[in-house]
Amino acid sequence: MSRRSRSSRSDTVRTRTHPEKEQKAFWDRHLPLDWSLWPAEARLLLTLTAIWSLAGLLVLASASWWVAAREQGEGAFYLKRQLVWMAASWSLMAFTASINLRRWLKMAGPALWIGGLLVAATLVMGTTVNGASRWLVIGPIQIQPSELVKPFVVLQAANLFAHWKRTGLDQKLLWLGSFGLLVLLILKQPNLSTAALNGLLIWLMAFSAGLPLVQLFGTAIGGACLGTASILINEYQRLRVISFLNPWKDPQGDGYQLIQSLLAIGSGGVFGEGFGLSTQKLQYLPIQSTDFIFAVYAEEFGLVGSLLLLLFLMLIGYLGLRVALRCRSNQARLVAIGCSTLLVGQSIMNIAVASGAMPTTGLPLPLMSYGGNSLLSSLMIVGLLIRCSLESTGFIGGRGQRRSERKLRRH
Repeated sequence: MSRRSRSSRSDTVRTRTHPEKEQKAFWDRHLPLDWSLWPAEARLLLTLTAIWSLAGLLVLASASWWVAAREQGEGAFYLKRQLVWMAASWSLMAFTASINLRRWLKMAGPALWIGGLLVAATLVMGTTVNGASRWLVIGPIQIQPSELVKPFVVLQAANLFAHWKRTGLDQKLLWLGSFGLLVLLILKQPNLSTAALNGLLIWLMAFSAGLPLVQLFGTAIGGACLGTASILINEYQRLRVISFLNPWKDPQGDGYQLIQSLLAIGSGGVFGEGFGLSTQKLQYLPIQSTDFIFAVYAEEFGLVGSLLLLLFLMLIGYLGLRVALRCRSNQARLVAIGCSTLLVGQSIMNIAVASGAMPTTGLPLPLMSYGGNSLLSSLMIVGLLIRCSLESTGFIGGRGQRRSERKLRRH
């Protein structure tokens, strides 16, 4: 073989392998850890989140298209905006997973206080919708601080409860008071569902950290009394509980939402009406793109689709538990438990409301319901969970992260 033919052949091989090397170098620069070193839990979480996001966009498109065409003059009105928020939320998830967990834990306290101040601001200058002041309007953007503060509640609760026995009394009172004040401010909006979710989250993290059962039992009784008082004080919450117990007592009034949701779920049967073929979404079912989007999903995909969704959530919870068990520090373990609790717990509560197992609340279904604040919060939580999984390998995270990264680059 001549030199010219050999050189041309080697050039061809180089041109074939060069793009592959460039692509690998690109991912090595942008991933927090080389993909080959990712634990199976982190890979599965990323894959399942992508599936969840895509499925959520499809379900939202079906739930909102007809109403958007009637009210906004464009069927894809809500879908386009959700796509923008989805892109921003995935960017936030990638950013969250790339930052050392220690940094997030250091920022958690100040971020929690800022979130509390923003929640307090909604009581003074917030936009009122359906009797609740939950949003701050900044130009064309609506901010819901009670949603955005959730990841920092997880982080600061992990800070507090991971070293509970070694923490001074003043620090305990400071942060328990901060959590209590935040829950009270959310209740004042009023937003009982989000306040209850945050309270349950903090309680479960404290339980996971091994706090004394007597203290936890007393806290649970206090929380239940606080929730009961909120229901008795706020008339619309009391009417929701009454309509939940017997929605057919006022089928055209307070019980209308739940009855239409139950009709949608029941109409789905075993295998559903088919994608896009829900009839209850044609302005029979209120809030079909946010709080009651599960009813549209259940009507179109039936009992089989609903069970698959529950199994999917069980898989997310199982992976979160696996990540927690593999974590190398108590703080990371509690962060993983808190993130899993939020993702799965909020989803279960939304499904319970739509199916009549809980009084009607304003909790969105993560990654499915329309709304940018919920997407940002949910995907940041996923990013924290993935970061916990990556740091469990020992290659990144901790005090020696830079040394570990240098070693990996050399190899």
